Amino acid sequence: MKEKRIVAYNRRSARRSRRAAGGWVGLVVLVVVAGGVYLAQGGELPGLGASPSAQSPAPVHTVSATQSRAALAALEKLPVKGKSPKTGYDREGKFGAAWSDVDENGCDTRNDILERDLTQTVVGSDCHVMSGILAEPYTGTTISFTRGPETSPLVQIDHVVALSNAWQTGAQKLSQAKRVALANDPRNLFAVDGPTNSSKGDSDASAWLPPSKSFRCTYVSAQVEVKRVYDLWVTPAERAAITRVLKACS
Repeated sequence: MKEKRIVAYNRRSARRSRRAAGGWVGLVVLVVVAGGVYLAQGGELPGLGASPSAQSPAPVHTVSATQSRAALAALEKLPVKGKSPKTGYDREGKFGAAWSDVDENGCDTRNDILERDLTQTVVGSDCHVMSGILAEPYTGTTISFTRGPETSPLVQIDHVVALSNAWQTGAQKLSQAKRVALANDPRNLFAVDGPTNSSKGDSDASAWLPPSKSFRCTYVSAQVEVKRVYDLWVTPAERAAITRVLKACS
């Protein structure tokens, strides 16, 4: 196990230098830039209310009133329409094979996100995250992860904007390359509790929000940012639900 840790450390150090700063470490930190909100990797911002959680090994970042207003402003610029039919939706056919190595760093997207979001990780020489601790954002609990046929599904990678929802709100018009990018964009991916993720399905914010109310502002802000970046729209009910959450953040 000690040799594995050394191999894993050397491998991660080499490839992290090639990564973009699109992911988030632990939970998401929202940064206001030029009137928009984007997800940035790591660090704690001045004025961002962060406090250790009794259940979690990582700090829980809250969204400030300023950041909530920025997300609301971005939401107001998103088109509002009804959903298109789901006709033609095909996860692999339209968004690429699940968890490809799109950034060509030698690791598939699932293991990239597991390594980003978990702490105390043990990573094999084949890039598979073998174990780690997840400060689970949707439930506010802590999950001890171990890779295996029975245990791996307990931690899933959630598309914050579900791919089926994206397909019905504008992604049909995107190029194949842009849809694959959306499916693997770290801004649209959280490592989460498997059963909780399954309960979400492809729901938008009008039908499903994380059980942990303290994470809802971060969650819907991420949805707004992803929809902004990929030129997707929101439904009237979705916009109303996100607005209610963001107004309660301030």
